[in-house]
Amino acid sequence: MKMYDINEKMDIREILSDLKDYRPKRRGWTWRTKVENLQIGEHTYSDCSESLKNSIGISAAARYFNNLDPQPQETITTEIASGRFEDDIRRMRMAAWHGADHIMVIRTAGQSHFDGLIEGTPQGIGGVAVSRKQVRAHRKACDFIEAEVGRPINYHSYVSGVAGPDIAVMFAEEGVNGAHQDPQYNVLYRNINMVRSFVDAAESKAVMAWADMAQIDGAHNANATARDAWKVMPELIVQHGLNSIFSYKAGMKKDMICLSTVPPTAAPMPCTKYDLPYAVALREFFTEYRMRAQQNTKYITSSSREATVTHVMNMMISKLTSADIQSTITPDEGRNVPWHMFNIEACDTAKQTLVGLDGLLEMVELKTEGFLPEQARELQERAVLYLEELLEVGGYFEAVEKGFFVDSGKYPERNGDGIGRQIDGGIGAGTVYERDADYFAPVTAHFGNNNIEQYGITNPSDAIGGCTLEDGDKIIFIDELDDVDNVNTRLDEKEAYRNTNLIKPEVEWLADGTVTVEMVLPTDPRTAEFAGIEFAKKMNLTDVEVIHSEVLHPVEGSRIQVKGKVDFHIDLNELVIPPLPDVLNDDEIREAIDEKSLLLIAATVGQDEHSVGLREVIDIKHGGIEKYGIDVEYLGTSCPVEKLVDAAIELNADGILASTIISHDDVHYKNMKRLHEYAIEKGVRDKLIICAGGTQVTPEIAVNNGMDQGFGKSDRGQAVASFFVKKRVEKEAK
Repeated sequence: MKMYDINEKMDIREILSDLKDYRPKRRGWTWRTKVENLQIGEHTYSDCSESLKNSIGISAAARYFNNLDPQPQETITTEIASGRFEDDIRRMRMAAWHGADHIMVIRTAGQSHFDGLIEGTPQGIGGVAVSRKQVRAHRKACDFIEAEVGRPINYHSYVSGVAGPDIAVMFAEEGVNGAHQDPQYNVLYRNINMVRSFVDAAESKAVMAWADMAQIDGAHNANATARDAWKVMPELIVQHGLNSIFSYKAGMKKDMICLSTVPPTAAPMPCTKYDLPYAVALREFFTEYRMRAQQNTKYITSSSREATVTHVMNMMISKLTSADIQSTITPDEGRNVPWHMFNIEACDTAKQTLVGLDGLLEMVELKTEGFLPEQARELQERAVLYLEELLEVGGYFEAVEKGFFVDSGKYPERNGDGIGRQIDGGIGAGTVYERDADYFAPVTAHFGNNNIEQYGITNPSDAIGGCTLEDGDKIIFIDELDDVDNVNTRLDEKEAYRNTNLIKPEVEWLADGTVTVEMVLPTDPRTAEFAGIEFAKKMNLTDVEVIHSEVLHPVEGSRIQVKGKVDFHIDLNELVIPPLPDVLNDDEIREAIDEKSLLLIAATVGQDEHSVGLREVIDIKHGGIEKYGIDVEYLGTSCPVEKLVDAAIELNADGILASTIISHDDVHYKNMKRLHEYAIEKGVRDKLIICAGGTQVTPEIAVNNGMDQGFGKSDRGQAVASFFVKKRVEKEAK
C-alpha cells in the first residue's frame, strides 16, 4: 500500500486500484487504551488514552498551548452521509486527525428494503450505497489513515433490513469493525416481519461475533420517533435489555455489545432532571455491557450553536455515568446536508469537552439519596413492570402486535400511539423455513444446528477447504455494474480539481462550488430568508437555499445563513414572498385520524421499481404518514394500475397513493390517466381520493391527468397526510 506524506493529498484513484486483490489487514473492534496519570508537558490527565502520532488540536491548542492535543479515553465517532463514498474518504482522514477513531458510514435511504447485496458504486441519497467495492475502498483507506495517525480506525456501517445476513457476511469478509444490528429496528421502523427479523438477526449476530465486530443497538430510535421522547424511558430500557440478551444468546461477547444510549430530551426542558436519572438507571442495569452515547436527534435544529450546546450537555451526562463510545451528531441532522466542517467541529467538540472534564469523578460524586436515585429507581421499576406485562400478554411479538412500543405515554400510561405490527405481516412474512434434520452449510460462522457430525468434521468449512471468511480469494468481486452511476464517472467530472493547482470551495463533495454567507437583516425571519435568497441570486449563485435562520427580535433583526457573499442592498418592498404552504399541523392530522381512521392503498405503478421515495412518504422512520395513524396497504413495486384500484375496492379503502418515477415516453402521464379512468370504469372514482407522486410529478400535471393531487420530490409525509385529511372533509361536505 502506498504511504502518503502528511502534506500530500490522498489519491482516490490509487485507493480504487487493485481492489480485487485487497485484503483487510485486521478484523475486529479495537478499544482505546487508557493511560493512567498521562503526563503531557506540565499537565497530568486521569481519563486519557495514548496521544496520536499526527493530529490537529482545537484552535486554542496551537495559539496558547503549544499544540497540546490529549486524546480522551472514550472512542469518538464521526458519522458520514454524503452519498459519495470517494469524498467521504477525505473526510475520514480529516476526522481522524481531529480525534475520531470510529468512522460510521450511514447507509443510503431505503437500503433496509433492498433484498440483497448491491454491487458497484452508485451515488447514495441520504447516505452511501453500501456495496462490497465501497466497503473495500473505505477499509483500504482506513488502513492508510490509521498508519498516519498512529491509532486503529474502527470502520462501521449497518446490518439491518431484509438483506441483513448477506450484509453481515460481506462486512465480516471485508474487515468491517462494527455495525448497528437490532431486530427491533427492522420490526418497528421498517415493517419487516418480526419472525424473519429475529431469525436474520440471530444469523447476523453469529457472523458478527466471529468477526469480533462491536454491535450497537437501535433502541434510541424510540425516543427519536415518539411524540414525547422523554416519556419512553422505561421502554428504552426494555428494548436495550431485549437486544442485549438476544445478542449474547446468539454468541456475541458482552463487551462487544453496545447500548445506544440517547438522552431522552434536551433544553429548554430541564433535561438533566430527565437525562441523568435515566443514564444512572440504564448503567446500573447493564453493568456488563458497553455504552455508546449519542445526542437525541429528535430535538436538533439547524442551529450549530444549539446543537453544540446540546452535545456538550449530553457529554456531561456521559462523563458522570461513563460512555465507551461518544457519538458526534451534528447540525447535519437538522439541515440534511452532510458537511465536512460539521463532522470536524463535532469531533473537536467531543474531544474538547471530554478532555475538559478529565478527572471529573475524582472531584464530584452522584448523590445516593434524594431526587436522583429515587428517579432512577422509579424508571427501573417501570421498566420491570413493562417487561412483566410484555410476558403476560405472551411475549415480545404479541406486545408489538398490541402497540406496546413507541407509545408516547410514560409506562404504565398509554397514549395509544404506539407502532403496531402483525406477527404474520410485514415485509418477508412467511419466508422462514424450518431446517431439515440433516441440514448442513459449509460456513465457519453460522447460527443454529449445522449437523457437522454427519461429516466427521469440527469446522464446517473444512468440507470445502475454507469458506470466504477464511479465504478471501474465494470472494467474487464485482467492480461496476452501471456505466453512468459509478465512482469513475464522478471522478472524471471533477478531474480538473483533483490533485491539480485548481481549487473550488466545497461543503460535501470535491469542488461542489458551495460557499456560505452569514448575515443579519433588520426584519422578521421569514422576510429575511427570502431577502437572503435575492442577495445570493444577484451574486449569480445557483441552487440557492437558506440553511439556517433564527430570530434576534420579532421585527428588529434576524440572523440567516445562505450560500454566497454580497456587498449590495435590495429593496424589501420589491421582494415577493410566496405564501406558506397550506398544510395541517401534526396534531390536527392526528386528531382527524383518531376521529375517523384512514386506509390508503400504495404502490409504485406500471414497470416502476423505484420504491425509496414512496417508502419515505409511508414509513414512520422518515416522518411518513404512518406516524399519524394512517393505515397503508403497500402492494410493492411494478404494480398494475388495475390492482391498485381493485385492492382499494376489496379493502374498502379511502384512497390510493401511486408512485410513478419513470417519465420515459410520458409513462407517468399515462399511469395517472389510467388510474383515473379505471376507477371510473369500476364506479368508485367519486368515492376514492387518488393521488400520485414522483420526481417528475407536479400538482398541475397530476390534476390534468385525473388525479386529485400530485406530490413532487420535495413533498413529505405531512403534506401528503394533510391533503388526504382535508380532501376527505371536502368530499364528505358535498
